[in-house]
Amino acid sequence: MVLSVSRRTDVPNYYSGWFLNRLKEGYFDVRNPMNPHQISRIETSPDLVDCIVFWTKNPLNLMGRLNELREYMYYFQFTLTGYSGEVEPNLPDKKRVLVPAFQNLSETLGKERVIWRYDPVFFSKNYTMQFHLKAFGELASMLKGYTQRVVISFLDLYAKIKRNMAELGLEEISEGDYFLLARQMAEIAAENHMQIETCSEGMDLTEFGIRRGSCIDKELIERLTGAALNGKKDKCQRDLCECLESVEVGTYHTCLTGCKYCYANFSDKKVKDMIKGFQPDSSLLCGSIQPEDKLTIRKVRSLRK
Repeated sequence: MVLSVSRRTDVPNYYSGWFLNRLKEGYFDVRNPMNPHQISRIETSPDLVDCIVFWTKNPLNLMGRLNELREYMYYFQFTLTGYSGEVEPNLPDKKRVLVPAFQNLSETLGKERVIWRYDPVFFSKNYTMQFHLKAFGELASMLKGYTQRVVISFLDLYAKIKRNMAELGLEEISEGDYFLLARQMAEIAAENHMQIETCSEGMDLTEFGIRRGSCIDKELIERLTGAALNGKKDKCQRDLCECLESVEVGTYHTCLTGCKYCYANFSDKKVKDMIKGFQPDSSLLCGSIQPEDKLTIRKVRSLRK
């Protein structure tokens, strides 16, 4: 089993203590977002968990406690973009705080286990092609030697995201601009010794040296663990997603970063209501099991052959 921690919220930033408590207890409880009264209990002993994939914009709260993960293999998907606080409001200074955090994490774990994400890419009056090329180039030069891979994707404009981003004045990316930006980003990545990949993108960019990537990457996990895996493509994700099957431990509307483009936390009111129920010792991330809830122990297994 691979644990996804998490596509729905930034666990390393806001809930690292809760997560480590759950590993010590040996299980998580996760509500089904489609049926909130249905709860799955997921056992997390090291012999069942093949790898943990962390998704974060700020790992600092977890970095001081990495020794508590010594029984597990894990790697980080670290999102670092050029957007300002109007898009990603609750992050520390990127050049002074987050870039050094990325570098320190890489020095601790190795550059193969810290993957840079520059996503999602969108165009607006302030965030033009020239902006992205400048920001991507500056970040790439600072992260040179600290990662082997950079992942890019272009914004999927769901209805609720479109509402939250209306004030930014979004502009359509033409096919020509799409290819031009991708080609120049690929050149920048190559100059900084990084393999560039896409996340859930339909366009074929292989002519620029850009391959379709897997954020939960079977080949990477096999290299890190030294074991072949039997896992399949994750059928719970989008059709274009190439990720290995995983178990999600996060909860929607629990991330406090407040990114305008976020599909998992698009309502500030819902986030405020949800985090009122946060208890570090609860088996659930925000909330507790109620009498009307149905608890089922989910059958999980190691994917190792």
